Amino acid sequence: MNVIIFGATGMVGQGVLHASLLDPDVDQVLTVVRTPTGIRHPKVREVLLDDFADLTPIKHETAGYDACFYCLGVSSVGLDEAAYTEVNYEYPVAAARTLVKINPDMTFVYISGGGTDPDSRQMWARVKGRTENAVIATFRNGYAFRPGMVQPTFHATSKTNLFRTVYAFTAPVFPLLERIAPQYAITTERLGRAMLRAARTGFPHRILENRDLR
Repeated sequence: MNVIIFGATGMVGQGVLHASLLDPDVDQVLTVVRTPTGIRHPKVREVLLDDFADLTPIKHETAGYDACFYCLGVSSVGLDEAAYTEVNYEYPVAAARTLVKINPDMTFVYISGGGTDPDSRQMWARVKGRTENAVIATFRNGYAFRPGMVQPTFHATSKTNLFRTVYAFTAPVFPLLERIAPQYAITTERLGRAMLRAARTGFPHRILENRDLR
C-alpha cells in the first residue's frame, strides 16, 4: 500500500507517518510539505509545495497511491473566516479534486474535528463541515474523521506552544481520560492506526466521531 500524507510536520501528521512506517503493509509514503520533515527512511519520499491551493507542480509525483491522509490545518484562533477557509477548506478541496483525477479509487481521509457541523454558528465548525461534505462528494472512499482531544505519542509534537503545554500537563492522566471518556479523547497512535484501517478495509460510515476511531 502506498500513501500520501499532507501535514506530516504537524502533530496528527506525525502520528500517521509513524504508524505508516511501522506498518508492514505500507510500502511507500509520500509526504507533501512546505518545509522538510527531516525524516530519513527507506519508505519516505518527500516533495515540497509552496502553494497548497495548486497541486499542479507535483501532480506527476502523486500517481499510483492507494490513500491520502489529509492532516494539514490551522486553529481558528486569531483568524477571520476568509483566512481560515483558505487553509481548512480551499487547500484540502484542491488536493481532493486533483488527486481524484489521478487516483479515483484511492481512500481520502480528511482530519476534521469533534463538534464539526456545516450548519453551526461557529465559524470553524461550519467551514470544516463544508470541507467534509466536499471530500465525501469527491471520493467514493472519502472519510471525515472527527477526533476529540488528541494526545501526542511517540514523540509527536504540536507546533503551537499553548497546545504543547496542555499536552504535557494532561499526559499523566490521559490513559484514565481515554478509559472514562472514549468519546472525547484519542492518541495520535490510535488515530494513525484508524487512518490506515480506513485505507485497508474501510469503515461502514463516512463520518467518524472520536468513539468510532478507537
